[in-house]
Amino acid sequence: MSAVETPVRQGVWAAPGRVNIIGEHTDYNDGYALPIALPQTVTCAARATGDGRVRVSSRQHPGDTVDEPIAELERSRVDGWVRYPLGVVHEYVRRGHAIPGVELALDGAVPVGAGLSSSAAVECSVAIALRDLFALAMTDADLIDIGRAAENSYVGAATGTLDQSASVLCTAGHALFLDFGKGEHAQVPFDLAAAGLALLVVDTNTPHQLADGGYGQRRTECEQAATALGVRSLRDVAEIGEVDRLTDPVLRRRARHIVSENARVLAVVEALRGGGDPRAIGPILDAGHASLRDDFEISTPQLDAAAESARAAGAYGARMVGGGFGGSIIALTAADRTEQTAGAIEQRFRGDGFAEPRTFVAVPSAGAHRVS
Repeated sequence: MSAVETPVRQGVWAAPGRVNIIGEHTDYNDGYALPIALPQTVTCAARATGDGRVRVSSRQHPGDTVDEPIAELERSRVDGWVRYPLGVVHEYVRRGHAIPGVELALDGAVPVGAGLSSSAAVECSVAIALRDLFALAMTDADLIDIGRAAENSYVGAATGTLDQSASVLCTAGHALFLDFGKGEHAQVPFDLAAAGLALLVVDTNTPHQLADGGYGQRRTECEQAATALGVRSLRDVAEIGEVDRLTDPVLRRRARHIVSENARVLAVVEALRGGGDPRAIGPILDAGHASLRDDFEISTPQLDAAAESARAAGAYGARMVGGGFGGSIIALTAADRTEQTAGAIEQRFRGDGFAEPRTFVAVPSAGAHRVS
């Protein structure tokens, strides 16, 4: 993805949500992850102006238009969903790019709070819109980092770059292998339909908020564990047994998840690249869920129930996805059993008194792009 040679006055851009096949909380630990882009996107209809202001509206928040002077964004006290697009505009300006004025109209199909990266989809749709509107020389890495910085500094969520990387770099029919330590990525074929399989996403309807304390606390604990082990990041821990040197049981659990999760990502990539039966990754997904539940302690009763019910209905593997404390699971199922699996989960949720879940089949889709 490269900058356009001349600016455009207006257009529509789209960026997708993502779901992670494997690799949670590894990005800020310089580890590995394997996401796919979802067909669900956030679209940004943008128009360049020259009045020095940014106006943001959203179809999901009718009547809630925000109008702010671009020069004063750093001091803006506007809160809620609009801080994500405003943060991107501010980050462009902070880095020395001229944004003379812009109108942004957002429309999102990515479920909010479901652990499917709706926030990164907003950030990336706005980022590529601004790049094209004002003919800015931005690399993919620049766009990813602008989205990350907006979320970290302007919104206050201490995330890594996984979500933005997936939203920008993913391609249709592939999973994206990300090596955060080296800053490298590669496309991995991911054609479940050819094997008679499907990836069912189950939104448990328990929204999470990454700007809340749990996510940041886990990041701090990982940093503390790395320091105690004498390494720059947990990526540098070569063997799982090394985490046993940690005397603090909480830090030991956090480190064990990261080190074992990195190994799971590499195992899934090897299995997919080897051309074998994708069903083989099912037990790895199960192990990932157990690690997030027991060692990272970010699962919920709803996420556990959804994963358990999917396995009981015949799924080859199931695990929670995203930052945790709510959100979604994925289940690897036979293509002709997605409805039965979804029905089993819905029945379990009714019996447990949980809110009704939402389900759909994830198809590996394209990253951020201009629509019109």
